[in-house]
Amino acid sequence: MKKTVLFISLIFSLNACNYLDVVPDNVATVDNAFTMRSMAERYLFTCYSYIPQHAGPYQGDPALNGGDEIWYYSFIFTDANPTAFRIALGEQNITTPYINFWDGLQFGLPLYSALRDCNIFLENIDKVPDMTDVEKRRWIAEVKFLKAYYHFWLFRCYGPIPLVRDNLPISSTPEEVRVTRRPVDECVAYIAELLDEAAIDLPEMIVYELEELGRATKAMAKAVKAQLVVTGGGQLFNGNPDYVSIKNHDGEPLFNPQFDPQKWVVAAEASKEAIDEAHNAGHALYYFNPALIVHSISDVTRVELNIRNSVTERWNPEIIWGNPNSRALQIQQRSQPRLFSESAHQSATDGRYAATLKMAELYHSKNGVPIAEDTEYDYANRFNLRLATDVDRLYIQEGKETAVLNFDREPRFYASLGFDTGRWYGQGKYDDTDNFYIAAKGQEVAGIAAYKFSVTGYWPKKLVNYLNVASSNGYSVQQYPWPVIRLANLYLLYAEALNEADAPEAEVLHWVDQVRQRAGLNPVRESWANFSTQPTKPESKSGRRDIIHAERLIELAFEGHRFWDLRRWKKAEDELNKPIMGWNIEGTTAQDYYRTRVLYNQRFSKRDYFWPIREQSLLENKELVQNYGW
Repeated sequence: MKKTVLFISLIFSLNACNYLDVVPDNVATVDNAFTMRSMAERYLFTCYSYIPQHAGPYQGDPALNGGDEIWYYSFIFTDANPTAFRIALGEQNITTPYINFWDGLQFGLPLYSALRDCNIFLENIDKVPDMTDVEKRRWIAEVKFLKAYYHFWLFRCYGPIPLVRDNLPISSTPEEVRVTRRPVDECVAYIAELLDEAAIDLPEMIVYELEELGRATKAMAKAVKAQLVVTGGGQLFNGNPDYVSIKNHDGEPLFNPQFDPQKWVVAAEASKEAIDEAHNAGHALYYFNPALIVHSISDVTRVELNIRNSVTERWNPEIIWGNPNSRALQIQQRSQPRLFSESAHQSATDGRYAATLKMAELYHSKNGVPIAEDTEYDYANRFNLRLATDVDRLYIQEGKETAVLNFDREPRFYASLGFDTGRWYGQGKYDDTDNFYIAAKGQEVAGIAAYKFSVTGYWPKKLVNYLNVASSNGYSVQQYPWPVIRLANLYLLYAEALNEADAPEAEVLHWVDQVRQRAGLNPVRESWANFSTQPTKPESKSGRRDIIHAERLIELAFEGHRFWDLRRWKKAEDELNKPIMGWNIEGTTAQDYYRTRVLYNQRFSKRDYFWPIREQSLLENKELVQNYGW
């Protein structure tokens, strides 16, 4: 057998870890791994094991903790805060980069080791004797999908990357070992090619659900390709002049500064293919079935559960890719407001996952337009106080004062955010006449540990299953696989690509309106015509772009998409240079509590769009070039 070597590990300064189980002769070798089906299957699952923990141990996904959606008690940095939060604080560096997926350090998974293992699998799977050709083709397709996804993840983090098409043989020369980063267009084309190849032999749907849910399908491959080509067509990669100085040592440019409108046509085609494949496999936007609750519920509650359950109901029909190895446990504990002072409850739910004030301002008014341009919304006085009445009781506790900002908002605001005096539907109460409300004033001084509270006064309720019950004795949690890709995401990707490709207005807005309808909102044109200070906004390409971007940021909030979207749109320099703000949570009265305060002044520059390559990696492979500004 022709051996593959670990020179590739030296190139990228990866740790040489053994991921194989012990084989019969007690020596873990590639030869033994592919002598029988059961051993090869273990290797297949090894290839799956590198999928980033989107919501598992909460250190692993920078998109959830490294941006501006969620904030922590940062005045003293403790082990209670995730490493990715240091990226949000502007502490990324070249010596020991945080969440380092290149080298597998600082809570980043070693994705170049993952690519090595994927290649070993592809090189050897044909040797397994006790498998059918059909099963081999499926497994090969699964690993090609994983290989593409790991390349895509690295591409989003670092931009142009070395492509690991094959592992290097033992006879490789030192010059062959020192690989280089490849241009953006080459990276996108190669990853797309892998996904196309994988889709051919992947199943349309999972038949043996108990054993195989979470494994790759055609719809997953098409959906990741849609994300890839939309990313490649976006402002960060398509005609971006900011990074023309990034070249390989031989002068090869890694970014093409010329904008190519055809990339958006390709992106629209890929997004439509992904939607069609998802529909063929039975995926559909999630709508809550009221028959699942014994008590009758209002339309307000039904729409709230449309929104919350599209994320938290395990394996619901909207989930195209759910990650069973990244189950939402810790993230629910940290998103659940602390409702009792007893120590048992404190250890079960700590409520530290704080949604920022800018996220609360992001959601539309009840009329379906941004609050800053709603002709009926009291935007100038949004931080003043207002008394809730019986009309508000399904949103806000009657007789309580809260900020104007919390009134008259769209259903996704109330489904996605918990706040002081706000209704928390669930908590063991499923009758609209018997509601539970949050009491958060003075939370920091109410005998709570130094960091176990929302530092802003908001919680991402959207991430908490409504069947969870917190009590003085603990916390009953309904775990769910993290929804990596939902159908609503594809609808909005397609709308975005259509708009950039100059498709007709009606076709573009059709897909946006489907998402809005599920969220209890009227169509875009109707809402803007009746309530916006910019009633003709949907009629222009730039206006529709702003509307689609806002819909993505709202619909997919707290799911790990805003972080990447702001980057590919080149909007991060605007949004991530705004102050992080929240309420004065130490206040015990409404007048004291509802005063805004600055928690942190974020800083973001052009260099921060991409991770730095670790200095040691550059020393080990002098053919590598550093990213801009690092």
